[in-house]
Amino acid sequence: MDTADPNLWLNGLQAAITYCNADGIIQHMNSASLRTFSTQEDGDSLVGTNVLDCHPEPARSKLLDLLENPRLNVYTIEKNGRRKMIYQAPVMVDGLFSGIVEISLPLPDEIPHFIRQES
Repeated sequence: MDTADPNLWLNGLQAAITYCNADGIIQHMNSASLRTFSTQEDGDSLVGTNVLDCHPEPARSKLLDLLENPRLNVYTIEKNGRRKMIYQAPVMVDGLFSGIVEISLPLPDEIPHFIRQES
């Protein structure tokens, strides 16, 4: 692995990771995000655009509210027969809101659930 880029591992994940700044401008998309959300062959078409323009209602209003009132938003969806968990979280830098990261994680059909007790 190329150690010159400490974020290179993000492109190897199957999860789509997208980061927008506090103004909603998309700053970064990993490889899975580019494959999932880009409409152009170059894949970078959404970087530099407003994330609100990529979402129809009611998702657009929800995302606008998350930008104005930063907080965690987690839910699951099913699209084209694939289940995913969507994890939208505020990113804080030096205690200040700097944007939102969205992680879209494909889920297997069966997920074991474990309850772990403190020892």
